[in-house]
Amino acid sequence: MRLSLLDRSRTRSGRPEGEGLTGSVDRAVRAEALGYDRFWVAEHHAVPGIASGAPAVLLAAVGAATSTIRIGSGGVMLPNHQPLVVAEQFLMLEALNPGRVDLGIGRSLGFTEPVRRALRHDVDAPDTFEADLLELGSLLDGSGPVTARPAAGSTISVSLLATGAGISIAARLGLPLVVGGPMVWTDDGAAALAAYRRDFRPGAFAAEPRVTISLDVLVADDDAAARELALPEVWAMARSRQTGEFPPLEPPESIRRQPWTDQVRRRVESALDRSVAGSPSAVRKTLEELADRTGADELMASSSTYDRDALFTSDALLRDLLP
Repeated sequence: MRLSLLDRSRTRSGRPEGEGLTGSVDRAVRAEALGYDRFWVAEHHAVPGIASGAPAVLLAAVGAATSTIRIGSGGVMLPNHQPLVVAEQFLMLEALNPGRVDLGIGRSLGFTEPVRRALRHDVDAPDTFEADLLELGSLLDGSGPVTARPAAGSTISVSLLATGAGISIAARLGLPLVVGGPMVWTDDGAAALAAYRRDFRPGAFAAEPRVTISLDVLVADDDAAARELALPEVWAMARSRQTGEFPPLEPPESIRRQPWTDQVRRRVESALDRSVAGSPSAVRKTLEELADRTGADELMASSSTYDRDALFTSDALLRDLLP
């Protein structure tokens, strides 16, 4: 499998939120030196734990700091934008970083109802996602009703981040597919990926099906150390289910000192048991099994932890597992 990183510009308790962005740029530079294939960034709006709300802006900084690694979005949430605006942003990125730009498209809305209102989402509005995708494709390849600038021969690769019904959209429109979450481990998920490959229709986006799996992966010297690295992200997710707010990452020692309800403890322990966090040999075994199950062409690791140096070490160890 090809190996890439998805960095969500996680913020950290007690630190300026802007460090989430400079940390992403620093990680991209290191990922390029390690030989990763791609470096993607995220779009999340008004989330305390994530600094990146504008992928194109962050990618401009990442592109300026690197020279060879492909850069992209994981992803741009198309319902938040007009297709022309997305096309212009990524054509500009392509002009600045020729041959290196990917556009991952998603359809998730805001994290909370106030955010959805701020994004002007009308729950009764018709679903135009497929039509918007096709319009975006026509604007990128120059066949649209207007010419998005800068006009040139675009080499931008477009992918769809999807689960459920979105997988069939990717097959129908001929889009490379990015999937994550529990479905990559289940028989139903394997069947959905098989259906995607069977039903794929080559077109303007891609000539053949392509599957990328995205999941958190953390590697350390031993399983216990890796599990501790996974704790800050798992804790943040458990807290968000309690409070409705996804918080900044906290150091493990701070998390251990806080009171845990029985429900939170069950959620944290269960999530840690499901995480791909362990020694190099343990992680290699899990990834080999996952590759066999999914037939994936690429792994995109979306890992994060409080300690940035430990995260960089994990990235290096992971890179060594999949040369």
